[in-house]
Amino acid sequence: MASYTPPLERLIEELKKLPGIGRKSAQRIAFFLLRSDSKNALALAAAITQAREKIITCSLCNSITVVDPCEICSDPERDRERICVVEEPFNIHSIERTGLYRGLYHVLMGNLSPIRGIGPDELRISGLIARVSSGGLREIILATSPTTEGSATAHYLTEILRQYKITISRIALGLPVGADLDYADEVTIAKAIEGRLEVK
Repeated sequence: MASYTPPLERLIEELKKLPGIGRKSAQRIAFFLLRSDSKNALALAAAITQAREKIITCSLCNSITVVDPCEICSDPERDRERICVVEEPFNIHSIERTGLYRGLYHVLMGNLSPIRGIGPDELRISGLIARVSSGGLREIILATSPTTEGSATAHYLTEILRQYKITISRIALGLPVGADLDYADEVTIAKAIEGRLEVK
């Protein structure tokens, strides 16, 4: 089978490294970029370069930012007695869109996964412990994903943080809005029942 010309083959191989992109998807994206106006391809390349050069990690919460500390950590209007622990920086934006949470954040940069060789030392847990041990906190909200790894991470953090005199809570898990019970699995329904709220 004839291979593509080396520059195109290299582009396909680089695109394959993106999460969720296999060879066929990489080929489609590569051919789209080649067919589109060269300005579009150059704009994409420039955006990637600028993001890599200008985006840094916040020294307090580990979120991505262009200033240190980030906009949330430096906002005097935020509730400094609460920290919401999330797995990835993009989780912050999901929570912020609700408009309900006004505290601070801490990004772990992943979750515990022995299968992938990710243990406590690979996560940003030490920074969280330092923030908690410095005092002034009332609550830690564990907002890890409802996966086996996310639950294990939440359990591990709970055990570590139990020694401090603060409230440790976990976000409620269960059925999404608009979901049909017939299509939900047993674990999701169980989590919804466990996280039920009193009707007032």
